[in-house]
Amino acid sequence: MDERARVVVVEDDPTVRAAVDAYLRANGYAVDAFGDGLSARSALAERIPDVLIVDRMLPGISGDELCEQIRAVSDVPIMMLTALGQVEDRIDGLESGVDDYLTKPFSLRELLLRVGALVRRARSAASSGEISDGDFRIDPARRRVWVRGAEVALTAREHDLLAFLVRNPDRVIARDEILREVWGWSVGEASTVTVHVRRLREKIELDPQDPRHLHTEWGAGYCFSPQGRLR
Repeated sequence: MDERARVVVVEDDPTVRAAVDAYLRANGYAVDAFGDGLSARSALAERIPDVLIVDRMLPGISGDELCEQIRAVSDVPIMMLTALGQVEDRIDGLESGVDDYLTKPFSLRELLLRVGALVRRARSAASSGEISDGDFRIDPARRRVWVRGAEVALTAREHDLLAFLVRNPDRVIARDEILREVWGWSVGEASTVTVHVRRLREKIELDPQDPRHLHTEWGAGYCFSPQGRLR
């Protein structure tokens, strides 16, 4: 990497924490590792990293609680580590505002690739020019979004998803394409997209139950209309 990206790891298992710390450092990252959520929260109040990796089950405060508290003040990309593999458990993590998840036991190589994807996507968005179409204006460099003239707070992944949709207006986009282009995944759970689309609708639509902009095309994917479809 040209500049050392900083990663904060929050994992109560000392063996896993040490392995992740050492592997990321060996591959060029600056790493701060913590064994509990309270210590990590104090450090994060002082400085936000490029990527935050959080175990879901933590002493003090849970990973879900930590993610929700950090998400209230920052759009830092968050990856959640979890021993729970059910779809419902992954959805709960996504509802906490995380951008990616990895189920234990996991490959350190896969973790490295996913961290790299989060860093590259955040830096790429920051170097892009302003996007404007219809009711939407996006400033990728400052990661700020305006909808109908009012600024809206989005997570890092919600921001990337909206930017992708605004760049691809009025066409049906399959969930697999969204996973590939926004998450950088060749394989993944469709529920990941579903959860983020629902969260995005809650922030950009006047009536999320009757959306004008972000429509589900059943059996095909989603279609985004920056101008808003006529009712």
